[in-house]
This record gives sequence, structure tokens and C-alpha cells, in this order.
Amino acid sequence: MNKIVIAIDSFKGCLSSMEAGQAASEGVRLIYPACETTVIPIADGGEGILNVLTTVTGGRYISVYAHNPLMEFIETQYGISGDGKTALIEMASISGLPLVPENKRNPMLTTTFGTGELIKDALDKGCREFIIGIGGSATNDAGLGMLQALGYRFLDYQGNELGQGGHMMKNVSGIDFSNVHPALKECRFTVACDVNNPFYGIEGAAHVFARQKGADDRMIRELDTGMQSLSEVIKKTTGKDISKFPGTGAAGGLGGGFLAFLNATLKPGIELLLDTLHFQDKIKNTDLIVTGEGRADKQTAMGKVPFGILKEAKKQNIPVIIIAGGIEDVPEMNRAGFSGVFSILPGPVSLEKAMQSNDAKENITRLISQICNTIRTIKS
Repeated sequence: MNKIVIAIDSFKGCLSSMEAGQAASEGVRLIYPACETTVIPIADGGEGILNVLTTVTGGRYISVYAHNPLMEFIETQYGISGDGKTALIEMASISGLPLVPENKRNPMLTTTFGTGELIKDALDKGCREFIIGIGGSATNDAGLGMLQALGYRFLDYQGNELGQGGHMMKNVSGIDFSNVHPALKECRFTVACDVNNPFYGIEGAAHVFARQKGADDRMIRELDTGMQSLSEVIKKTTGKDISKFPGTGAAGGLGGGFLAFLNATLKPGIELLLDTLHFQDKIKNTDLIVTGEGRADKQTAMGKVPFGILKEAKKQNIPVIIIAGGIEDVPEMNRAGFSGVFSILPGPVSLEKAMQSNDAKENITRLISQICNTIRTIKS
């Protein structure tokens, strides 16, 4: 083995992408000490995208106070690229599900207002290009909160300004653009979506994702009805039909808000990251690519990080193996083209122990060293 590229998604709640990659790199060096190993941090639009983008663009972090999904004022951060032109925002850092205690999760009430505040802060600092990852939200307000922070006013049938939260969508009758931040017309937004769901309907934001954000059956129906109604208002006001566009249902309809009001380009997160990283150049003359994520199953072969990497690797006929904490549907992943699918767990273990970062690192290093040892034995 002369060159191995390692690009592993974060093991959520356990290891960052870089930590998992470095652990795998140590496993390679145990068997192939002279092998060139390249660790590439990776993400799909959710957790970790801020760190990846800030690193690869030579950027810096900006600390700022903004409102979380419950409108509590907290400290958070976003990034600005090394050239100072592009704002790098992970919406989950201010509007994400982990920021809301389980007993307070309610997408009828949570808002994306804080995401808009981060955008406004970056606008005021001179940024006119934006790359925004929108995975992991606690919200289902179609981005109305974000837009409110940028000066949009949403009015009910009597012309009264509406408040925050998913419950307001069904009451939107008019939109006031008079106080919108003037710099927005000079901006370009690229939005990294980790799903491609439409705005509403059985495959839309509310039906597929609202339950994990705290919604019950009644709330889901109300949210979906609200999104249907809102899409008609948007169509009447802007001329844009966002109802079926892939990705508009991402982050509780935030993708739709970006598309309708900020003329954003919606891209699969892994596609955006691989383009930004110039991944095709980095993997030239590579013997093997190691990718992975916390859990690998049939959804892995439907557009998540490992599948995006596999697609790029196939263009250069590079074999790809995938490692994960838990694995399912291995035949499906083999059919997709993965050369091997491996669990890092050495045997039965409690979830609590499996999620301990030191144990996970050791398990990754051990597994990769064994895979490399097998390859060396076969080649010798």
C-alpha cells in the first residue's frame, strides 16, 4: 500500500470526523509505516460542516450571541473564510435539536430566528457569499424565523405581524419586504441539505421529521397544512412554486425558505463538501479509501457521506471500504459498490461504552490495522 485516503463522517456524540480519521490513520501506520495516509474531514450538511469548511478555507471562527430555538440568548459561532468573503454557517449551532431539552421540544414553537441573526452578523461584516449547512434542526417553521431576523414581516389576514414558531405558518396571508436587509440583494447563498425531501406532503418536512423534534400526530397534520398554505402564499407573492422541489423540506422547510426568498442553490451536503475540498484531486493515485459513519445501513447507499465518496471513487476505480459502529443491510451496500463493510465493535457491548470516545478510537485503530494486515498477507 502506497497511499490510503481516509474520509470518515463524525460518529455523532462520540467522535469528530478528524478524530475518527486520525484513529484510522494510526491503524494504517501500525502495518504500513511508510504508507502515505491522507485524512480528510468530511460532513453532509449537519454536524461538523462548520469545522470542515472553516478548516479547508483557512478561515476563522466568529463568536456571537444569538437566539436559540426557544428564543433564549446564547453564545455560538460561525466561520468566515480566509479571504473574508464567505460566511460559513452550521444552522444546528444555533437552531439545532441538541439545544432544546427533550421535555421542551415542540416544533410548533421553535424558531430559526437565530440562524437569521448569524446571517445578519456576517452581512454586517461584509460577507456576500454564504455556505450554510442546514442539517440537525429543532424547527419546522419553513425558515420564517430566519427571515424575520433579516427584516421580513409575515402578516395575518388582518394585517397583524405574526410571532415565531411553526404554528404561525397557517396564518400567513401577506409578506412585507419593506425592511429587508439591503445587502441581501448582493448575496449568493449555497445551502447544503442532508436530505432531498419536498416541502410538504407525506414525504415532506412535517410528516418525515417533525416527530423527532417533539411533534405528535395532531401537530404533524397542522404543520403540514400550514406548509401547504404557506407555499401558496409564497407562490402568489414571489411566483415561485417550492412545493415539490427536492431539499425544500430539509430542516423543517428551511430549505424552502432559502430557495423562495434568498434565491439559494440547494445542494446535497456531501456533494458541496467534496467540490469544496477538490476531492477528485486529493484521491488521485490512491490504493484504498476508508470512509464511515456512526451507523451504516440501507440509507447509507441513498446519498449519505460514504455513498458520496463512493461515487467519486468509482470515477477513478478506487476501492472503498466503510466502517461504522453499527451495520445493517450489508448485501445492499456491497451491491452499491463498497468493497467491504465492517463494524468497529469487537463484540457485544453496551451503547454507553460503545459511545465513549477513547474506546471508539481504539476500536477504529484496531479494526483498520487488522484490515491492513489482511491486505498485506494476501499481497505477500
